[in-house]
Amino acid sequence: MSSKTIFRNLSFFSAATRPFLLKTKAHNLIRGFVTESNRAITSSPSKPLNNIKKKSTPGDFALAKSSNTAEYVLSTIDQVVNWSRQGSIWPMTFGLACCAVEMMHMAAARYDQDRIGIVFRASPRQSDVMIVAGTLTNKMAPPLRKVYDQMPEPRWVISMGSCANGGGYYHYSYSVVRGCDRIIPVDIYVPGCPPTAEALMYGVLQLQKKMRRSRTTQLWYRK
Repeated sequence: MSSKTIFRNLSFFSAATRPFLLKTKAHNLIRGFVTESNRAITSSPSKPLNNIKKKSTPGDFALAKSSNTAEYVLSTIDQVVNWSRQGSIWPMTFGLACCAVEMMHMAAARYDQDRIGIVFRASPRQSDVMIVAGTLTNKMAPPLRKVYDQMPEPRWVISMGSCANGGGYYHYSYSVVRGCDRIIPVDIYVPGCPPTAEALMYGVLQLQKKMRRSRTTQLWYRK
């Protein structure tokens, strides 16, 4: 139907209904044009969708390869590696006292640490994070250092609870180490006696921020 025919038919209607009818006719014309364009690029068994080239029509939904550098995501090796480490934290459980109960509470269904990629490992060679939860005694200090040395690089340590941070209630005891940071380096301190599972989860989130800022590859390159 030509445009002259459309305006000739509109002359029989009142001035109030003419804009609505003109808008409806224009919409039908555009919809018919898009339908014909999509029908022309529809794939068939003899013409796979991947082989369809990019069209210039408005109704083109065909697949095409990237044509310029703006369609690529630019990043660094450090950012990609740090992003993968944040989503796959495997802690080594080193429960020593009542703080270990709250650590197990974080792994239960209420807080569900698996949803952010935290999976407890029983072997230090498969872990990248150690959670020291509880009172560290003098006799337990050598095994703590031995387990820490068996963890692969890079590795991080979370000190959970007042006893692990500085001795806690047993600070003046003859058999207690006044802070596990005297034996191994600590990255995150979680205060409390005992700290709640929410506090430990918040400490893990802070560790993820620290992982995001690490620059392992750049420092290696500068050496």
